[in-house]
Amino acid sequence: MYDELKHLSVQEQVEKLTRTLVGIPSINASEGGEVAVADAILDILRSYPYFQENPALVWEQTAINDALNRKNVFAFVKGGINAKQTIVYHAHIDTVGIEDFGALRPHAFDPDYLQSFFKGFEQDADVQADAQSGDWMFGRGSVDMQSGAAVHLANLLYFTEHRDELPGNLLVMFNPDEESQHAGVKSAVFELERLKNEWGLEYVAAINNDFITPQYDGDTTRYIYTGAAGKILPSFYIYGREAHVGDTLQGVDPNFIAAELTRRIHNNVELCENIPDEMVLPPTCLFQRDNKFTYNVQTATSSYLYFNYFLYRDSAADVMQKLRQITAEACQEITQYLSSQYEQYLHRSGLPRKHLTWDIEVVSLEEYSRDLKNRGIDVEAVCAKVTEEHKMLDVRMIAFKIVEVLNEMDPIKKPRVVLFFAPPYLPHNFLREDNLAEQAILTTMKQVLEKAQQESGETFEVKKFFPYLADGSYLSIHETNEELQSLLNNLPNVGNLYTLPVEEIRRLNIPSINMGVYGKDGHKWTERVYKPYSFGVLPGLIRETTISLLNNVPVKVN
Repeated sequence: MYDELKHLSVQEQVEKLTRTLVGIPSINASEGGEVAVADAILDILRSYPYFQENPALVWEQTAINDALNRKNVFAFVKGGINAKQTIVYHAHIDTVGIEDFGALRPHAFDPDYLQSFFKGFEQDADVQADAQSGDWMFGRGSVDMQSGAAVHLANLLYFTEHRDELPGNLLVMFNPDEESQHAGVKSAVFELERLKNEWGLEYVAAINNDFITPQYDGDTTRYIYTGAAGKILPSFYIYGREAHVGDTLQGVDPNFIAAELTRRIHNNVELCENIPDEMVLPPTCLFQRDNKFTYNVQTATSSYLYFNYFLYRDSAADVMQKLRQITAEACQEITQYLSSQYEQYLHRSGLPRKHLTWDIEVVSLEEYSRDLKNRGIDVEAVCAKVTEEHKMLDVRMIAFKIVEVLNEMDPIKKPRVVLFFAPPYLPHNFLREDNLAEQAILTTMKQVLEKAQQESGETFEVKKFFPYLADGSYLSIHETNEELQSLLNNLPNVGNLYTLPVEEIRRLNIPSINMGVYGKDGHKWTERVYKPYSFGVLPGLIRETTISLLNNVPVKVN
């Protein structure tokens, strides 16, 4: 590949590399897809003269306990006078699926075909205009984020050929599985710690270039993020009281409870954290389903429900408290509603009253597990057994199965909602005001951006939190162990069902920066990357930021 790149400008290199990577189907969890793109990146790196002379400085790491044997790819460039200080570049190399392309699925990875198609796409004037301009590259992964990986590859080549411009070291990693369980970066944490200990590296900052996008119509601002939003998956196991459809007023329908919780939580802006000038997002329902899979005339016994919930400054304990209150209020109103409906029915029908209650217990998994243990149930053994029996299921479904079996073992059968957290969990991080090294990063970046704005004519704006989910969440963690305890105590079979290298992340504590490629419609079939900025401006901006951070940021204080 080097022979094809060496006579090209950096901008041309990025475009060629992007086309190469987009052309490799690397759909998350596909058989061999993520491995294939990792192998292609290894071949590209090993073609660079610097790595042919130093072959040990390119290597791979198989993701830990990964059934697909996906791997991280690393490359290291030894820099100048600051022999220990190191900047990390990282990018994910997987994409989401291509089902949204419909009949165009065979061409989902062909930028030229898609550009030609969208030139005549009259259903969306914006997409059509972009295709006709020639300034945009289409295709799955074009913006999210094979173009980002290509920028890092081009800059890595640049620094191998201009090592005199690099005051410290550059470590570049390409990670799989960002679009799902983050197995790549979670495994990379252990490799980063190994390098820190064995090579004596001091990590100044990590630069991700996951895509940025307009926040409103006509927005051309290039947003630079100095932290990463976190995420948890608050989940609800809802156990009702089944009834025949001819007697439903005596039952407690778990779907009714689930629907009311979804109404109160889904896109509830009141649940957004109040952080001025930041794009904070409300929780979103990702899954709602009862346990019936065949037709009969009985109402459902239980329902599953979970939400995507972004974290910026709040902790898991804060979220549990908020949702516990919402659930208790919802269940109280449902109880009153069901009781009143029964009273109206008796009034209309003239039937005698039955002794019925519609009380619904609301409890966290932590509280419920403690109560079950006090009644002699071995909760840990149940968790381990259920995890092993259902190991082929999605991990979120295993979590629900654990709670379901615990409920089945409970001799007290009554309607209840058990709140817990399901995988994955992404920590949130940002540049802290009381940390001198992190504030030096912020000052340095603002100086670089001010200069870039004058030279390029672009408009930049610095934000605290990358608003979407990204691997940078796993490079730094701000919660104390005490603050994390609510998460861990409410995550079923933590350590076996889901692992989180908390202490390793805490020891690394690498500030996370996102300077992303610019595009539109990530995760949509109209996905596209804007070439003039992403290929022309961004690579130089990241190089200048790298040099300035290595020159100006002191050894960080954790």
